[in-house]
Amino acid sequence: MKLLNFHFLLIIAVVFSSCKQTKDTNFILEGTIKGLKKGTVYLERVQDTLIIAIDSFQVRDDGHFVLGTHLDSPEIFYFRIKEIPDKKLLIFGEKTSVNLEAKLSNFDYVSTVTGSKNHDLLMTYKEMIQKFKNAKLDLFKADIEAKRTNKVHILDSLELAFQKMNRRQYLYTTNFAVNNSDYEVAPYIALTELFNAKLHLLDTVNNSLSEEIKKSKYGKQLDRFITVIKKNEGVVSNLE
Repeated sequence: MKLLNFHFLLIIAVVFSSCKQTKDTNFILEGTIKGLKKGTVYLERVQDTLIIAIDSFQVRDDGHFVLGTHLDSPEIFYFRIKEIPDKKLLIFGEKTSVNLEAKLSNFDYVSTVTGSKNHDLLMTYKEMIQKFKNAKLDLFKADIEAKRTNKVHILDSLELAFQKMNRRQYLYTTNFAVNNSDYEVAPYIALTELFNAKLHLLDTVNNSLSEEIKKSKYGKQLDRFITVIKKNEGVVSNLE
């Protein structure tokens, strides 16, 4: 009888080793972290400006895990391993099952995420934006070198090239969001990449969104953000 009770308690412990997944769970993140023989993985989301853990799983032997939660519309989540607290992997969750395959050594840089169209689009966008960042880094290095060698006559042209690159990046971001306005990634990109751009670019993205996307988490946030900007601009103009 004592042995039976022990086995029962062991089963209960395993069940509650992860945060509670219920029948309302409509986003499942499942996969394998090769090299993680034992550890705890977390699914996290942004809530009230804080990143909080909403599910966890104790990994055993094969690195396999299953995490999940309920979401009203696709949104950004973070995958974290307890034993490597300073690294996170961004994942665009959707109302479906998403698969993650990665290695313990570099899971936050090299990983394969399948099952989320929004995630695929976000990664495509980030690949292009990295090219813009690399180009601007080259201009920054050229600027430092010009100042070091006292070639002040080229500083203005470098500054102009940098400004043009910024404008190109903003226009690319706007066009990417508009071309993918049927996905939640569009307002997300506008909020995270165009927040300090000219208002008409934000308006362009917002006006392109489908009705379904406008009702999503990021669609609502984008609309509120634009409303606040316009209200503040109205206050400033009245003071002038």
